[in-house]
Amino acid sequence: MEPIRTPLYDEHVRCGGKIVEFGGYLLPVQYETGVIQEHMAVRNACGLFDVSHMGEILVQGPDALKNLNHLLTNDYTVMQDGQARYSPMCYEDGGTVDDLIVYKVHDEDYFVVVNASNKDKDFQWMKEHCIGDAVIRDVSSEYGQIALQGPKAEEILRKLTPEECVPGKYYTARFDAVVGGIPCILSRTGYTGENGFELYLPAAETARMWRMLLDAGQQYGLIPCGLGARDTLRLEASMPLYGHELSEKISPVESGLGMFVKLNKPEFIGHDALAAAGQGKRRRVGLKVTGKGIVREHQEIYQGDRLVGMTTSGTFAPYLGFPVAMALLDRETEEIPGTLEVAVRGRRVAVETVPMPFYSRKRRG
Repeated sequence: MEPIRTPLYDEHVRCGGKIVEFGGYLLPVQYETGVIQEHMAVRNACGLFDVSHMGEILVQGPDALKNLNHLLTNDYTVMQDGQARYSPMCYEDGGTVDDLIVYKVHDEDYFVVVNASNKDKDFQWMKEHCIGDAVIRDVSSEYGQIALQGPKAEEILRKLTPEECVPGKYYTARFDAVVGGIPCILSRTGYTGENGFELYLPAAETARMWRMLLDAGQQYGLIPCGLGARDTLRLEASMPLYGHELSEKISPVESGLGMFVKLNKPEFIGHDALAAAGQGKRRRVGLKVTGKGIVREHQEIYQGDRLVGMTTSGTFAPYLGFPVAMALLDRETEEIPGTLEVAVRGRRVAVETVPMPFYSRKRRG
């Protein structure tokens, strides 16, 4: 199947984006500025991302809430209109179908955002496991999505929208927002570790919004950013990525997301398997590379001659100034400094475990 062009494809070409295929979509991996400059723009000023490849699914009807609590590991029983809540979605054996965000529009209407590469799989899974009086619809083709991320994001946004349209709290949204004269859903969410917003709007209006935001943000140092910076930013902030820290073979508990698995709920798909597994045999850890080299995903971790884990993501962290990685480590492994090494192209590179997130804007000040 031919890769899909997002509503912003022509804008990326116009801005000099290097286009690659990702999750079945054509998206910029970087612009002429380069990944490091784009990463640092988000940490110090602001960056603009095309995330129109993400999927949007509506869960509606009298049993909409019942379906969310059945499909997802988190609990959606007590939730305010406009509130957003993250959750893994599991198979019966406790492996992960995907991780996603649910927005409550009102009691019988929920807006669900899923990962691009999993959209069709997620929608099919949700439809097949729908219970009671509810309708589940894939509306992804109707929407474009733009992420405005960084410490200057709010100042830029306020040039284009009145105060009452800006969601005040993290993980909340305004479903009746108007930005630059364009009606949209405006949420205070993101995948970079910075303060920022995501805008969901009609696909036909996405390019006009993109240009307006770039114009409004020019004086603040706003630049367009690609997939490369999105990945380094989320890794620096220790955010999991499906296919790396989560998969059908990796449970949310193993990935350190146990706080989003509510075993006190009466039931959900995967409940019994997750309850029986307890803490699991592996745990997600953060690694700082202390030797020479950069650690990537799917590389073996050794303690002496013993294989004790596998990396899931790794890169040079531009803001921090040193390489980091996330990994799944055997639970019984002792984190003794100076004892862990990663096999990198036939040689061993020393690493040590460190607390996550590697980067936090709150600790920064």
